[in-house]
Amino acid sequence: MARTDSPPSGALPFDAAWFTHASTGLDDEGVDTLARAVQWVREPLAGLTASTGEALDGHCAEVVRILADLGTDAETRASALITVLPLDKTESAAGTRQDPLRKAFGPKIVSLVQGTRALLRLGQLTGQAADATSSGTDQKEMQRKMLLAMAADLRIVLMRLASRLQSLRWYAASKEPCPAGFARETMELYTPLANRLGIWQVKWEMEDLAFRFLEPATYKSIARQLEEKRVEREAFIAAVVSRLEQELAEAHIPAQVSGRPKHIYSIWNKMRNKGLAFSQLFDLRALRIIVQDERACYAVLALAHSLWTPVSDEFDDYISRPKPNGYRSLHTVVTDTQGRTFEIQIRTQEMHEFAEYGMAAHWRYKEAGPRGGQVAAAGGYDQKIAWMRQLLAWEKDGGQSTEKPETGSPAASGSDASDRIYVMTPQARVIELPAGATPVDFAYYLHTDLGHRCRGARVDGQLVPLLTKLRTGQTVDIIAAKSGGPSRDWLNPQLGFLASPRSRAKVRAWFNAIELQQRIAQGQSMVEKELQRLGKTAINMEQLAQQLDFAKADDLYVAVAKEEFSLRQIDYLLGAAKARSAEPLSDEDVAAVALSRNYASGQGSVEKTGKSGVLVVGVDALMTQLARCCRPAPPDRIAGFVTRGRGVSIHRHDCTAYAALAARHPERLIDVDWGDTGDALYPVDISIHAQDRAHLLRDLSDVFAKLRLNVISINTHSRRSLAHMVFTVEVKSGDQVSRALTALNELPGVSASRH
Repeated sequence: MARTDSPPSGALPFDAAWFTHASTGLDDEGVDTLARAVQWVREPLAGLTASTGEALDGHCAEVVRILADLGTDAETRASALITVLPLDKTESAAGTRQDPLRKAFGPKIVSLVQGTRALLRLGQLTGQAADATSSGTDQKEMQRKMLLAMAADLRIVLMRLASRLQSLRWYAASKEPCPAGFARETMELYTPLANRLGIWQVKWEMEDLAFRFLEPATYKSIARQLEEKRVEREAFIAAVVSRLEQELAEAHIPAQVSGRPKHIYSIWNKMRNKGLAFSQLFDLRALRIIVQDERACYAVLALAHSLWTPVSDEFDDYISRPKPNGYRSLHTVVTDTQGRTFEIQIRTQEMHEFAEYGMAAHWRYKEAGPRGGQVAAAGGYDQKIAWMRQLLAWEKDGGQSTEKPETGSPAASGSDASDRIYVMTPQARVIELPAGATPVDFAYYLHTDLGHRCRGARVDGQLVPLLTKLRTGQTVDIIAAKSGGPSRDWLNPQLGFLASPRSRAKVRAWFNAIELQQRIAQGQSMVEKELQRLGKTAINMEQLAQQLDFAKADDLYVAVAKEEFSLRQIDYLLGAAKARSAEPLSDEDVAAVALSRNYASGQGSVEKTGKSGVLVVGVDALMTQLARCCRPAPPDRIAGFVTRGRGVSIHRHDCTAYAALAARHPERLIDVDWGDTGDALYPVDISIHAQDRAHLLRDLSDVFAKLRLNVISINTHSRRSLAHMVFTVEVKSGDQVSRALTALNELPGVSASRH
């Protein structure tokens, strides 16, 4: 703001005529509040100009007029005047008992003023955004959400919309060139907000003015075409209105009939979206009919369709199926005997109030009692605010909210009904996080490696602890080490370092990877020592692992470190057992020798062996084991492979590991089949790919619980919001697996298959 050398020209901004308009609809107490606000700002604002060049007192006066037309309360109108006061030394006392503003107007107006100033600072930050991503559609959507989330009281958003509309009006009236960025920001940020609030009166005017500055040639072309047909169009509308009023009177249906204004931006938008020429538009000629109740709406619709021919596919019933932002009306297009089409909108007075003023319409009823269908000051107001807060869950403009907000939501009293917060990077990129998120969550959202190296954070320029709960509108800057990893304390829910399941999963994955590397190193050391003892240090470890039925050497090392695999089997494989023939043979060695002798001679019988329920052809009492690579279970088609030292390994017939073994050692294949499995349980791996979201693990676990399947292990990792999980469950047969897969695939965004 800057002070001008001379007072603004024209009428005084706070004269009697202005005050009469500005105080419309207020009670005596409200009029007094507004009068005191005018006296508070009259002198400090005199001679100041806004950043646009407009006189600041004139700007505030017109903003209050707009808010009066929207039916807002006295607190909102007074706050709109006080918000733009220059910040001086009294600002240091803001919010305290010594704050002169609090003493003069009370805590409610102070809260509105502080909230509006916070939004002004946010607008300055986002306007200065330097990175290219901040201009993208997703980022604009994030900014809209953040504006709504920051406004604990939605009257703050109304004040911002009214201020932006007045700035556009001033540019149009003063002939000053409107900056393209200003007009573009209006289209991308403010008109979608007005649309979500349902304030079409403000939305349409802002769209037309911004479009006029962004596309002046197109705007003038459409305006000229409208003007050329204006006389003909007005005569036609007058004739239709006259006939319709006569028919309604004869049908004893009280109604108000009028022509409906058409907005240039909406004309251009429809021409662009539908690929139509100006002459092809149906609704250049349009009527609006306002009746007493819903029944009358449908009666008028039937009457209109009896007088004129309805156009197919041009009827919309927004009364039975309201738009997501609450808009309700009947829309139809009809044709007269000369082939001229025109649109008719039919609605009640209450629907019309909401269509014009949206959420702002409900301030009109705030002082009203329960009579006449009006909304009382308490419950109805809170419900509408709660409904508005639910719009924060929308992903795109026009999106549907899937959950109905609860009655009595605390949103109106200032708490955030949404479970999301919106914070910014130093480059003003908006980041969406779960409520309660910390700087560590923020770092992991930006990049996994940044999260691992996070050591500190600045919030709005101040150093804060890493467990600080972030709030919507804050700017967060991460301080990271050059290398390193997360702290195990971050996984302790009692300490509160992480609120996001996605962040916790990344920290767990880091420690799992560290543990895996430690086990690999430990197992490798144990295997190498064993090979040194056997004098086989030059052996190829990958080939050795495959000979022992492992996919790679690292898997062998992990099994050895976890004591799931005996080093004695390496001894046997490499022939060291012969050098120690004096030592007694193990049960595994006896089984392998018996298998080779009996199976080669064709002797033996078909017997159930071990606990696996598998029948092996040709051998009595032979050890069998189910392969971990494919985890077979009845009634899978199975095949056997004779291992060295571990009996027969049972694979699914389509197992890729089995195919590789069979290709290298066809002589070691053996026929097997399922016997009497009884109550035996078989571990089966189920692979799941899904969009990472809140409560995903709970939903998956519920499926297994309902099917009474015991989950014995879970392996999970996430990348770029995609989750990959492997559940190991115990089943008695493949039918249980099929039922589990069917139930899992019915969950939204989940794809499940046998691993």
